[in-house]
Amino acid sequence: MAPKRPAGKGPAKNRPLAQNRRARHDYEILETLECGIALVGSEVKSIRDGKVQLRDAYARVDGRDLMLFGMHVSPYVFASGFGSHDPERPRKLLAHRRQIDDMAVQTHQQGLALVPLSVYLSDGRVKVELAVGRGRKTYDKRHAIAARDAALDLERATARGRRSDG
Repeated sequence: MAPKRPAGKGPAKNRPLAQNRRARHDYEILETLECGIALVGSEVKSIRDGKVQLRDAYARVDGRDLMLFGMHVSPYVFASGFGSHDPERPRKLLAHRRQIDDMAVQTHQQGLALVPLSVYLSDGRVKVELAVGRGRKTYDKRHAIAARDAALDLERATARGRRSDG
């Protein structure tokens, strides 16, 4: 019988390879969706190495397709000539037709944005966590930061209280 692996030592499932932290600051996230992404081989290898950036990325419904723009995937070091790819090319996101239609309605009628939050591996396949969000104004951002800081202060105070009671 094989020895058991200690907890926390195995490969992390759905560990983000890239995150768009700015998106949660700039947008009020209303809904999230896991999408597949159409990639070429060298892009997959580069993403597995963590050479991907989502900083200025956004998604849009073009016709009947869901497309991701502005995601930078650095060229794979060992791919040359035929195997290399354009780092800034638009990439097709894979979702169900009903989900794409719902997102098209939300973005066109309600003025919401489609923003990628993270890129991760799920069962060996590259997935993108896509969010439907409403843009925040400057005062909304300050309010969100103040609320987060107040919650953190409250958590610290309760932790201090528990330590002193023991």
